[in-house]
Amino acid sequence: MLLNINSIQIDSIQINFDTEALWMLNIALAIIMFGISLDITVNDFKRLLRTPKIMFVGILSQFILLPLFTFLLVSLIQPHPSFALGMMLIAACPGGNVSNFFSKMANGNAALSISLTAFATLICIVLTPLNLEIWGNLYPPTRNILKEVALNPFELTKLVVLILGIPLFFGMLVNYYHKEMAKKISAVIRPFSVVFFLILIVIALYDNADVFKNYIHLVIFLVIIHNLLAYVLGYSTSKIFKLSTQDSRTIAIETGIQNGGLGLLLIFSFFDGLGGMALLAAFWGVWDIFSGMLLATYWGRKR
Repeated sequence: MLLNINSIQIDSIQINFDTEALWMLNIALAIIMFGISLDITVNDFKRLLRTPKIMFVGILSQFILLPLFTFLLVSLIQPHPSFALGMMLIAACPGGNVSNFFSKMANGNAALSISLTAFATLICIVLTPLNLEIWGNLYPPTRNILKEVALNPFELTKLVVLILGIPLFFGMLVNYYHKEMAKKISAVIRPFSVVFFLILIVIALYDNADVFKNYIHLVIFLVIIHNLLAYVLGYSTSKIFKLSTQDSRTIAIETGIQNGGLGLLLIFSFFDGLGGMALLAAFWGVWDIFSGMLLATYWGRKR
């Protein structure tokens, strides 16, 4: 599948994603994060601190092992450089916004999922730019791309704070001072925001149908293998540390459902929509929802 990949002008692929669509994605991600944070309290962080083992395994799996094993996978199969950097960026992102829903559906630990989402959102402000810088610069082909775009870690951090950090803060603030109001808003805004996000994905797919038709075969193998690696890594790491099956399912889903929407936003904001990166992140955003639904349905039918 990777034969002659260098002869194809991967990075000249144009994903139809204009400034207006970028702002819509910004707004959608912020609304989704705000909706999730309406269910988050300070006690969620205290709960993690009272169970440091679970917190350690969650951070280890998602922010240390996944970027590390992504680097090893990239070094092994040596995909096109922009595909490789796209995989590293996805691995550096926090968990996807639908992970809480899938954890509950899979009979996982919903409270743990929400707590990990909150904590991951906080630490990704530092760890997402840091992981991309470290692993992207360790692999020579991706190091060249990072040099060309002159990625500014401060600007990257600032965007993550605006899209994830600020909505998290205000959502928790509403929950703290107006708990009943937060419940009512959450009941409306969470399903609305997810539907809104899915509509954006469908529109993006429709607008880029030709691009996906002509080039999807170049990334489908990479995305599926990478996503499978993330699920296995999350579950096996949890089992190595002897966590319960319920907690292991949750951490597997938190590790496997990465925030492809945020990855796509960062690609268009800092990499000028680099064709290979954008194609991989766009397909990841679709695939991990599909794979998460399958996995959650399978686990949900088991005891």
